[in-house]
Formats: sequence, structure tokens, C-alpha cells
Amino acid sequence: MTTQTHPVDHELIQAAAHVARTRCRGDNHTMAAAARAQDGRIVTTVNAYHFTGGPCAEMVLIGAAAAQGAYELNTIVAVGDRDRGVVPPCGRCRQVLLDYFPSLKVIVGEGDRIRTVLITDLLPESYVWADHQLGAE
Repeated sequence: MTTQTHPVDHELIQAAAHVARTRCRGDNHTMAAAARAQDGRIVTTVNAYHFTGGPCAEMVLIGAAAAQGAYELNTIVAVGDRDRGVVPPCGRCRQVLLDYFPSLKVIVGEGDRIRTVLITDLLPESYVWADHQLGAE
């Protein structure tokens, strides 16, 4: 598999890093995410950790974006608190992001290796939920 990279949206990384630095406090909120909507808006969120589980920042972002009328996202990035930098999405987030936004770009990597790849590159040979729904063609 050859992964094609796309331009890195540094403004998006900065937005997520700002939220991680200023809004992540204690153990409940340790990750921030930022996504660019199709209309250019940036939506930011934090995770909601709980010992029973809890949504990752990327999952919170899907709902927050929809609440703001942003139903199509172009690019997403997650950044950890305590200056951990860009953090790739977990497996569950990769699957959900693929199902919601099959052409989504994701910023991954660290330091001088930051790059933007398609969500499909992060989840090769993936299960596509929509393909298995009743009425799917």
C-alpha cells in the first residue's frame, strides 16, 4: 500500500494544540481535536474521559460539528495535553470516522514527520458499515 500525503493544515494543528493547552484539565479531558468543515470553519472539542469509557475527542467532534451545522468534515487532527503533540486516532475512532466521512483526511505523525493521509490509509481493507445496511446497493 502506498500512502499518498496531502498538505498539512498547520492552522488546524494550532487550533487543537491551543484547546489542549487551555481547556484540558486533570484526568477528565486529556485530548483535544480540531476539524476543518467543508465551508472552512474549524470545530474544536475535548474528550470526555470516564472510568466506564467515554468518547474520544474525535467522537465528540462529530456531534459538536453537527450541532453547528457542519455535516461534512475535510480534515481532522487530535492533540494530547501536556504538550504531547499530534496523536493518531484509536481504532474505534478510525472506523467511525471512515463510516461518517469516507474521504476524510487525518493529520498524523510527530515532529518533522507530521503528514496528512486519507482515513482509508489508516484503516486498510476496512469494514464499511454502510455497505452492510439493508437497502445498500
